[in-house]
Amino acid sequence: MGSAGELNTFLASVEKRAYAMAMVALRNPDDALDIVQGVMLALASKYAQKPADEWRPLFYRILRNRITDFHRSSNVRNRVMGWMSHGSEDDGVEDPIENVPGAIQDTPEHRLRMNGARDDIVDAVAELPPRQQEVFLLRVWEGLDVKATAVAMGCSQGSVKTHYSRAIHALRDVLQDYQHE
Repeated sequence: MGSAGELNTFLASVEKRAYAMAMVALRNPDDALDIVQGVMLALASKYAQKPADEWRPLFYRILRNRITDFHRSSNVRNRVMGWMSHGSEDDGVEDPIENVPGAIQDTPEHRLRMNGARDDIVDAVAELPPRQQEVFLLRVWEGLDVKATAVAMGCSQGSVKTHYSRAIHALRDVLQDYQHE
């Protein structure tokens, strides 16, 4: 069983990556932040007594479930309230990925090219089917192995391998212009 300090350290270690994953899935910074905060609270209140090595898969399983629930409720809300929509509310919202520290940018041209590449990659990942998107983010961004990803997603290891392979092939097809740079 992990201590409160270990739990705080764990939550701090996954917070930014979980937010980035939620942003890819939800495309709204407020919704992504709400989801991640809710997942952190749920883990702390319901699973803090679990061994620390079980927290990571549990955390990502809760995150997946919350994102799925959000999509379901959004779909229902959009069907019922769709006629009331007034356009995009995302205008002028700062992209949180731009605030993530990265490599030193050499020139304005390099920054422009890298921003375009980042946008293309995020868009390509966002276009993947939900299970492929999830497995890609857990395996590549979070670095989970096949077994931990299967636990987090609530599926078999074979299913993880299949979804991951399909995601990689789809991303290679979409991002083929970046493969030889």
